[in-house]
This record gives sequence, C-alpha cells and structure tokens, in this order.
Amino acid sequence: MEHRASVRLAAPLLAVLLGLTAGCTGTTVQGRPGASGLRDPYFPRAGNGGYQVEHYDLDLAYDPADGQLHATAVITARAEQGLSAFNLDLSGLKVEGVDVQGAGARFNRTGNELTVRPAKDLKKGEVFRTEIDYSGRPKPVVDPDGSKEGWIAGPDGAVAVGEPVGSMGWFPGNHHPSDKATYDITVTVPNGYEAVSNGELRSRRQVEDGQTEFAWHSPEPMASYLATVAVGKFKVTTGRTASGVAVYDAVAPGEEAGSAPALARLGEIVEWGSAKFGPYPFGTAGSIVMPPRTLTYALETQTKPVYPGAPDEELVLHEMAHQWFGDSVSPKSWKDMWLNEGFATYAEWLWAEDRGGVSAQRRFEAFLAGDTSVDPHADGDWDAFAPASPPGPDKISDDPVYYRGAMVLHRIRQEVGDAKFFGLLRGWAADHRHGNASTADFTAYAERRTGHDLRTVWDVWLYGEGRPAAPAVTPAPAATPTPAAG
Repeated sequence: MEHRASVRLAAPLLAVLLGLTAGCTGTTVQGRPGASGLRDPYFPRAGNGGYQVEHYDLDLAYDPADGQLHATAVITARAEQGLSAFNLDLSGLKVEGVDVQGAGARFNRTGNELTVRPAKDLKKGEVFRTEIDYSGRPKPVVDPDGSKEGWIAGPDGAVAVGEPVGSMGWFPGNHHPSDKATYDITVTVPNGYEAVSNGELRSRRQVEDGQTEFAWHSPEPMASYLATVAVGKFKVTTGRTASGVAVYDAVAPGEEAGSAPALARLGEIVEWGSAKFGPYPFGTAGSIVMPPRTLTYALETQTKPVYPGAPDEELVLHEMAHQWFGDSVSPKSWKDMWLNEGFATYAEWLWAEDRGGVSAQRRFEAFLAGDTSVDPHADGDWDAFAPASPPGPDKISDDPVYYRGAMVLHRIRQEVGDAKFFGLLRGWAADHRHGNASTADFTAYAERRTGHDLRTVWDVWLYGEGRPAAPAVTPAPAATPTPAAG
C-alpha cells in the first residue's frame, strides 16, 4: 500500500519536472495520442479518436492490366484535442511517405492502423493537412459474414465498396460512419477505360502516356463506407430528372439491355422519393452496373449505387431510398443498421403500394403469417433477433435488420395514422439531413414528432425477442399514392 501511495504522490511531481524541462528547451507539452478506435459496438477498432475529417482529396492511378494502385491522399481534419500522434485506418498497401502541415512526419504500421507522429504537436481546434503517398495491389477486405469488400478487381476493371470497413482497403482515413466529410476523387486510367466515382464529374482529360484523368467532386458530407471508384469499359449515359437532378449511369458491357428497364425508372424514383421523403439530398444521381460475378451484392454508394449485374426495379428503388436513409442520414454506429435497411425495405413496400401493388398492410400480415405468395422473404428468419440488437457484426445485414425493421415502421404507421407517419419520415430526413443518428435518436424523435407513446412498439418490435403476435390495432388506411413526376 505504501508503494502505491508513493506512486500517486510522485506522478504530479513528475509532471511538474517534465513541464520545467520542456520550458528549458523552449517547447510546450500540449498533445497526447488520439485513440486508435471509436469503440463501435461491433467494430471497436474502426475509426479513430482525437480529430474529425473535413475533406478527403484522393488522387489515384490504376492500371487493370497489372492491378497496381499508385495514390496520394490529402486529408484535411480538425483536431478535437491536442495531438502528439493520431491514427488512420489502412489495410495492406505500402506507405511511402507522410507529411503533416507540410513537414515530414514519422509513421508506423500495426495491423490496419497507420500511426502518424507530426513533427510538431497539433493544437486543439487546429485544422491540419496530412498527405500520404502509398501504393500496391489492393486486396479485398473480408467481412465477419464472409463477404468481400474493399477494392475488388475484375477481369477488366475494378470497383471499390466499403460497407462496413472496406474503404480502408483503398485509402487511409477515419473509417467510421460517424465521421463524414466532403470528397474530391481523381482517378487516372488507361485510355479506353472509364473511371466513375461519387458526385459530379468536374473534368475528363487526356494526360500523358495514353492515360485519361477523371476528376469527381462530392460537395455533400459522405461517410467513407459510401465512397466508391469503379474502373471499366462502361457505357455511360447522362440526363436529368424532371426536377433537374443530374443523372449519370455507367453500365458494364453486356449489361445494357438487362439494365435498361430498371434504370429508365431512376428519374421517376428520385421524384417519387422527393415527394414521399422530402427533397432529394444530393445534386446528382446515377448507377454503376458491374459485370456479373464481380460482386455478390448491391451497395448504396452515395449518388451512384453499385449493382452486381443488371438490377431490377425493386433493387434500384431500395438503393435509391438509401440516399435519404443511410447516405444523407447516416448511422452513428453499426448497431444502428436497421435505420438504413429497415427504411429502405419499407420504401419498397410503399413504392409497390403507391403503384397499385401489394399494400404495406398486406405485406406486414404476410410476414406474420409466413405467406410467401405475397413476399418470398416472409418465411425467412426475420424474427431471429431484434432489429436494434443484432447479436454480432456478422448479423448486421441479416433478415431482421431489413424486414423486421420495416415492420417496426409499419407498426408506427398503424399506431399514429398516415398523416403523422409520413410527416415523421419527412421530418426525420430533413432534421438529420447530412448528419448521423442513432436508434435512441429515432425513438425519441418519433414520439416527440407524433405526440404518441410508442413504448410498446419499441419494447415488442424493435428490442423484443421472438416473433411478435399480431397487434391489436385498427390498421391505418392506405396512404394516398404519391404521384411521380416525369
């Protein structure tokens, strides 16, 4: 005990001595290392503490012939504390040099953590610029559920997808959805290839040695898992929706005919969503259709969802609904995935309902009854766990997150009626536009916005275990169909 007490007394004295020593050398000890993870419930090492990124400027050169990526990332961030060191998430790839505020910085790698030590400590509130040169052959990142993400190379191109943590496979960053930033992504590829990314194509120009440079700009904040780059010999078409949103579709050879019917509805979907959920949150929309077998899933990459071959109309609707729910309003943690997938799934139900198809009420009843004649997913494992509490990181994309998540929304609709329910959807999208939100944020907002006590819905449907019984409520009438412009 005496030894422990002497340590407690010595610690302040040591701090004073260190301060005196620093004063003698003309320097001030003001920083400490930022955390190497944000303690996400499912991906605790994802993201990093001590700073928030404001902007990514990525300059990439990729040749499909050899699969080599040569890149420079310039990251502008704001220090949230004094920083003597900070971490970036990066998987694989060779780091060739790091500068912070224009001066060379020391760095080291441990697993997926790139630790950077600036030549001079960063002050709290300081906006600082970090430049990282890196290269190599990117390798896919394997998810806990066995699926692949990150940089996926195909026989004649590549695509980058990042949910949940795959973006660290192609650029260094603060890879957690709670840290959103704006982006400029420049991609140089051999002539004959297209390079597609998020946002607006600012320029396309020929550069030396038979290369073409594509410069893309995303002015709205974006979570890093939604950033994408696709390289291929795409057929590109452009246009505008009825309200003027620019549309950019890139379709792999051989997928044009199969994609045409669904992509022809994209403008209508944007206009319908704008009427249903509030103004479309971005300046551009579009699609990236990859060759089949490149990917096994679609992803709502911001402004241009990626599809694994020709999509159908329902899939395009789902991924575009994510532009409101998931992309603009992003989760605070990966435990909040139902706020992405439950909302996008319910949007599918609303789209069908508004077009004279199966109503959301009938679909809800079909899931309770396991009636696959109404919905092929109705006899799945949608009741395996509560949508707000997936049992682990390998379950965050399982059926309960999608279908029981949608049923939670329908239960709210049953309880509050259509007028308040659709006001809730529009308000949620507007009040959290380009931000982040948690399940707790949503439940509090829903009760405040509708004026209803929804504890039974939360306890039974959102957090409850097992299959809920059919609710003893009078079903709300079907909503008045939302007209689609165009």
